[in-house]
Amino acid sequence: MALNAQNGNYTNNKAPLKANPYIQLPLGSIQADGWLKEQLIRQKNGLTGKLDEFYPAVVGKRNGWLGGDGDVWERGPYWIDGLLPLAYILNDAPLKVKAQQWIEWSIKNQDASGYFGPIPPAEEPKNEEGLQRGRARDWWPKMVMLKVFQQYYEATQDKRALNLLTRYFKYQLAELPKTKVDYYSWWGAQRAGDNLLVVYWLYNITGDKFLLDLAELIHKQSFDWTGTLQSDNIFEGLFGMHGVNVAQGMKEPLIYYQQHPEQKYYDAVNNGFRELNLFHGQPQGLFGADEWLHGKSATQGSELCTAVEMMYSLENMLQITGSRSFADHIEKIAFNALPTQSTDDYMARQYYQQPNQVMITRQKRNFLTDYQGTEQVLGILTGFPCCTANMHQGWPKFTQNLWYASADGGIAAMLYAPSTVNAKVANQVPVSIKEETNYPFSDIIRFTVQTKKATEFPFLLRIPSWCKSPKITVNGHTFPLNQADSVARVTRTWSNGDVLELQLPMEITKSKWQENAIAVERGPLVYALKIEEDWKKVKSKDKYGDYYEVRPLSPWNYGILNVKDEELQSRFKVSIKNSVPSYPWTIKDAPVEIKVPAKVLEHWQLYQEAAGPLPYSIQGTTKKLPVQEITLVPYGCTTLRISEFPEVR
Repeated sequence: MALNAQNGNYTNNKAPLKANPYIQLPLGSIQADGWLKEQLIRQKNGLTGKLDEFYPAVVGKRNGWLGGDGDVWERGPYWIDGLLPLAYILNDAPLKVKAQQWIEWSIKNQDASGYFGPIPPAEEPKNEEGLQRGRARDWWPKMVMLKVFQQYYEATQDKRALNLLTRYFKYQLAELPKTKVDYYSWWGAQRAGDNLLVVYWLYNITGDKFLLDLAELIHKQSFDWTGTLQSDNIFEGLFGMHGVNVAQGMKEPLIYYQQHPEQKYYDAVNNGFRELNLFHGQPQGLFGADEWLHGKSATQGSELCTAVEMMYSLENMLQITGSRSFADHIEKIAFNALPTQSTDDYMARQYYQQPNQVMITRQKRNFLTDYQGTEQVLGILTGFPCCTANMHQGWPKFTQNLWYASADGGIAAMLYAPSTVNAKVANQVPVSIKEETNYPFSDIIRFTVQTKKATEFPFLLRIPSWCKSPKITVNGHTFPLNQADSVARVTRTWSNGDVLELQLPMEITKSKWQENAIAVERGPLVYALKIEEDWKKVKSKDKYGDYYEVRPLSPWNYGILNVKDEELQSRFKVSIKNSVPSYPWTIKDAPVEIKVPAKVLEHWQLYQEAAGPLPYSIQGTTKKLPVQEITLVPYGCTTLRISEFPEVR
């Protein structure tokens, strides 16, 4: 656990809640720069900014969250949960207008009981293909909209949001004893942590005691994530739990921990992550779940919703605990899994990604939940369209969690990317800090402080667990580091123009996976085989719409030569480009390459248009085969890839 103190600049947890070590800054305090800004702009110009144009049947005027008779469930709120933070981070007026329509309708149509959202009809409406028109009163979609109003208030200080939430939570307190969170659907109980976190957030602003009673009630009615995650081998079997529910539910014990700071909640979450990785983990930070937990095979799918929801869970847990492992995990997903599951123009997405993904075609594969073979092709509605609406929160919320206020009046950089933060430190002193970096491709991060008056405050910087020899300089002078610290604390009187430089040297490592295969890692990045790609757009008249298929134009069936750990740095050759392009997540523009010795494994072939089962490692019958040099690039730069390699002699 980290600090436990109160910050006079920002609202920390009120008693009796346990104070958190880190406090999220108001939405809009952090602006993206460099490649991250380009990523957000592509979202604005892509589906995030234009989903109502390309998916009007669901998020257009007929949506129940706009008073229509159409879709009333999660997809409308999902979209706004990503659109709204993007609008305020970019300070984009047209995007704000789009989001505001949804805010205004909810505020103006909240009824006398406190209920808000789609107006339930007298009878359940008839099913309509492609729409979710039933269960208008379901608790679960409201939970997504609660997050929207939380962010909206942080960005605007519009007190109407507080009024809506207060009235709704009083409605919940009266209604939940009769109609539990799982009454309308099981999603409410599985995902109630999202409801709980907004209850605590509102309590910290208003201090209304009934909110703590409501929190107890929601926790009691939730799925028992604490008891589940405490158990050994809980994730050992297949198909036992829904993957996105796991990603969302993992945070519930630590959300509740704020009200009851008992070690069992922290231990349960850590045990759950350990077990999940043991039985289903994959190198990019996700786990095999297509859609239900399906093992750790390199060709099992992982859903795009899982990536963004796991990031959101980890971001909340990081603020509560200050745990470095949660921050490391956020970066692992953000820099590897997230970029690869959407097209470069953010106009199409992939429902399932595979660690070993060598052909993207409409084809039935070994996925538990399939959608007529469209789960991997890149489209707007291929697979299942929940991800079409939910994908948008990933990068904006990552940006929003780059920086925090620390509990002792300082500033904390816990995730790294090019950005600028405007915050208050010490006793209400405004500062601006510009972070210039090509991280995660480069190991140098440069911070420049701007302040009108010299001010003493602590500047906290996370030291990733993979970094063995970090270095900090302030105005060119080395700052002494305790190598055991997970967070470096630089406390001094900061003046305008002061420069802190953090260096995080990256070494090549190997991690072990199924069949004793290896993944090659360097810093926060996983590396994958560079495969030449042939893209083809397919016109489709069925409900899945048009999509892209991608086929390989170069071999993929390589095993990497077994190299001793102490020889990796010399035998695996790293090449870093002098500059990082504005959008680095492509094969052509990959900022880093690693050349490694390898051999072709002729017996490793396609199965159901996917990479066949991994050959075991170490392959001992390959000694006489010729050695070739292959190129690895960051996983996030690939569409086709091998990231789990057999080792060969």
